[in-house]
Amino acid sequence: MNKGKEHITKDTLIFMLKTAKKEKPLLFFIYLIKFIAEVVPGMFAIILPKFLIDEIVKIIGGEPVEEHIYTIIFIAALIIGIELLSSLIISLAEQLKDIIREWFDQYFDMKLSSHAMTMDFEHTENPEVLDKLGKAKEGMSWYSGGVVGILDHLYKIIKSLAMLFGVSVVILLVCPMLIPVQIIALVIISVFNSKIQNINKKYFLRLSKLNRVGDYIFNELSDFRYGKDIRLYNSADMMCQKTDTIGKEMVDGWKQENREMFPHSMGMDIVNAVRDGISYFYIGYLVLTKAITIGDFQMSINGASRLYWSLFNIIQSVQELNTSCSYAHRYLEFTAFPCAMTKGTKSVKPGRHTIEFSHVSFKYPRSEKYVLRDINITINPGEHLSIVGLNGAGKTTFIKLLCRLYDVTEGEILVDGVNIKEYSDEEYRKLFSVVFQDYQLFAFSLRENIVLTEETDDNRVKEVLKQSGLYEDSLKLDHGLDTYLFKTYDEKGTELSGGQKQKTAISRALYRNAPVVILDEPTAALDPVAEYEIYRQFNSLVKGKTAIYISHRLSSCKFCDKIAVFADDTIKEYGTHDLLANKSNGIYAGMFAAQAQYYVKRA
Repeated sequence: MNKGKEHITKDTLIFMLKTAKKEKPLLFFIYLIKFIAEVVPGMFAIILPKFLIDEIVKIIGGEPVEEHIYTIIFIAALIIGIELLSSLIISLAEQLKDIIREWFDQYFDMKLSSHAMTMDFEHTENPEVLDKLGKAKEGMSWYSGGVVGILDHLYKIIKSLAMLFGVSVVILLVCPMLIPVQIIALVIISVFNSKIQNINKKYFLRLSKLNRVGDYIFNELSDFRYGKDIRLYNSADMMCQKTDTIGKEMVDGWKQENREMFPHSMGMDIVNAVRDGISYFYIGYLVLTKAITIGDFQMSINGASRLYWSLFNIIQSVQELNTSCSYAHRYLEFTAFPCAMTKGTKSVKPGRHTIEFSHVSFKYPRSEKYVLRDINITINPGEHLSIVGLNGAGKTTFIKLLCRLYDVTEGEILVDGVNIKEYSDEEYRKLFSVVFQDYQLFAFSLRENIVLTEETDDNRVKEVLKQSGLYEDSLKLDHGLDTYLFKTYDEKGTELSGGQKQKTAISRALYRNAPVVILDEPTAALDPVAEYEIYRQFNSLVKGKTAIYISHRLSSCKFCDKIAVFADDTIKEYGTHDLLANKSNGIYAGMFAAQAQYYVKRA
């Protein structure tokens, strides 16, 4: 449901004020000191020069110098002292604000990252959510300025109101006709400024996707991970062409934005010039008719300028506050994005577990095509199940549903007779140690990549490294378990081979020591002998645990109690290796025979 502009501004402003109060209350004290250092000297800067000029005019008019010189020196010293003290306080306040601004930038980056890592997995593959994430990042940072940027607008409104009140009193006493001139000019300029703000918001929405694509093109493609493919396929020219294309689209967008804003900016300049001309003519007339003194002239000129800019800053800041809040509200929208799945609260009972798929069918969100249809299978406690099938048969999707990364479209998945939707996510996912085929390693130390928690048991880490066959390699690393992977954090970080990476991922699964172990083709980069050793060792390690293996190499099936053959979006065959391998015209028998011929010596 879309909220009105006033509700967006109100909700966002309240959120920012509460966040600042909770996290950095010092910010409000900084604004108070800055307010005093700007408003009080601002009023003195309007009034004091009048007395200085009037004293000088008296001397020019023939009055004795000695009667006025000390007053002149005192006023001049007062002006300079106030200005210096004000500048010092304002400079200090701005420095402290910049520190807090940087702190909040990191704070919201962390909050966004945390939310992105914990939100329902389904959202991570949703283009709409990815677009909202990009808008949330941009909207909370350089488009709105974050907490400090938005509170700066609020501060400017309050400061300008105070200046407006003080200046209005001065002008009403000296030349009251200046006030309607400033107001009329301001109304016209506010219309132009409002149009400019609307143009900014329009292009923010248009350029958000381009910024996300541009970030990938300009930053991600420079990553050395893509180096081999780019060089071997001589694709640098294509990559540069894409860079040029997206860069041109972004520049064209900015040019179009500036073209639309130009007439409104020009209109503001013209109105300002006319306003200044009328103001100077009116005040000059009052001086020539001796209605006011030359000092009054100077005070009126300064006052008129401050009056106008106070009014202008109020209206502009209100418009900018609305605009900035609309940008920052993208953050609130992203963090409030509704859950994709029902959240349960039940705890999982300790011990061994029975897993059952009952008439499960599934199609991915935003798709009408079923990936799995009417899946019925029971995995008993401690059973080892091998899942085989051609690419695209739904094997990995089966695992995603079991791990509850997605909810089923039809049917239900039961653990110990309870629908998994009734369990809490945190409790339920503790059941699984999983190595997906597209597993990810992080630019952290080898130890951290295996443990992935704050608590570490080094003896356990070494044990699982030995079990995965990576221990000897880890001893050769410069800093052992503390060696960083990749070079993001440490320029001396190591680059593991494909096999070492997979063994690291397998070590991670072993370390977790969950009751259900899942290997989703994690050994693709290993040769058949190394893969055989991994599965043989795993088979002994997971005794007593439930294990699910997915592999294109059917040698792993011999270690399993049952085999499920996926084809045509469902389970086509199910049974033991001996049963399926001897099934006439069976899918599994055909696959096994096709692979066996490469390892059987021909006569």
